[in-house]
Amino acid sequence: MDWTWILIGSLVIFAGWYWWSASRWHADRQAGLSLRNIPPEYLKGLNYVLNEQQDKAIEIFIKMLEVDSDTVETHLALGHLFRRRGETDRAIRIHQNLIARPNLGEDERLLALLELGMDYMSSGLLDRAESLFKELSATRTYAIQAHQKLLEIYQQEKEWDKAIVIAQKLQSLNGQDLNAVIAQFYCELADQGQSAGNTASAQQHIRKALTIDPDCIRASLLEGKSARREGKTGLALKTFQRVEKQDPDYLPEVIAVIVACYRDLGQIEDCMQYLRYIVSKYGGMTPLLHLTRLIEETHGEKAAVTYISQELKRRPSVRGVDKLIEYALAMAEGEIRDNLQTIKEMTGKLLSGSPVYKCEHCGFDAKLLHWHCPSCKQWSTIKPVLGVVGE
Repeated sequence: MDWTWILIGSLVIFAGWYWWSASRWHADRQAGLSLRNIPPEYLKGLNYVLNEQQDKAIEIFIKMLEVDSDTVETHLALGHLFRRRGETDRAIRIHQNLIARPNLGEDERLLALLELGMDYMSSGLLDRAESLFKELSATRTYAIQAHQKLLEIYQQEKEWDKAIVIAQKLQSLNGQDLNAVIAQFYCELADQGQSAGNTASAQQHIRKALTIDPDCIRASLLEGKSARREGKTGLALKTFQRVEKQDPDYLPEVIAVIVACYRDLGQIEDCMQYLRYIVSKYGGMTPLLHLTRLIEETHGEKAAVTYISQELKRRPSVRGVDKLIEYALAMAEGEIRDNLQTIKEMTGKLLSGSPVYKCEHCGFDAKLLHWHCPSCKQWSTIKPVLGVVGE
């Protein structure tokens, strides 16, 4: 038996009886009547609660609790409680009952509409929610809240053009800087354009993203990949290298393709010089491992082992140790090789079980880079993990 519901049900039924009795107190007093007799509706409602028939108990409560300026907050609180508990059907019924009352004040009606819109959102009835929030967006009282909810809906439905319009309106309403978020919406449109083979549309949206947010990493990645597909390797290289100035935390996302561009251009020495600069200034295992491979190609395995061993003394890393063991395995034999293989299996398991990315806002762990955090729904907060097990 759910004792929480018994308590809540009893309280709301009692509240209904209390307000009913209070509203009649003056008339009964003048008529010389006693209020000691509890009305049968209260007893009937309490019986429903005890028999775990909450729906019927709530119906009794709603009927007893007349909607007026003193009881609106009680209805709203009850509806909010139901929504928080995931019982959105009950919340919708209560808020619809409020809105249908002809004696409801305008401010109270607008608040009930806002609550009903959130009920619809929780139920997945986004079209109905959108309609209510559009109505509220034209009001003074709830314009900001309505625009915020509309922005949530359009992101959920991936209607990026509408999301851009609402985000821009929201900026003008509350002064919040949403340029970085709007740039992400343009990137979403650019992704859609590229998937549909509409290169011109994709390029247009990429330019808009970078115009509104020059530090948009995602737009640079999209622009660089597009330039590379078109055979503009030099332009692609410059575009990917732009990431260092925008946010060096995302350098691991472009190192591999930067190395590939240098290879296509036949500029291996320049590539090694660039990677040495990146490792020296920012560290990171991704540029270090790529540089180690290039040293092996150009100067041999011994030089590569010497280099990575020196770097690991300065910056211990599981990924670096895993690579070093790989080199050692190639030269080891017998029991030593078996022991090294066991250690490499352990480092491999440690790396495979560790998150590659983490959201700086909510701590969500991920194996893939998400521009929109699946947990907290923030944009551009997921970055590569740093530290001994990460970069």
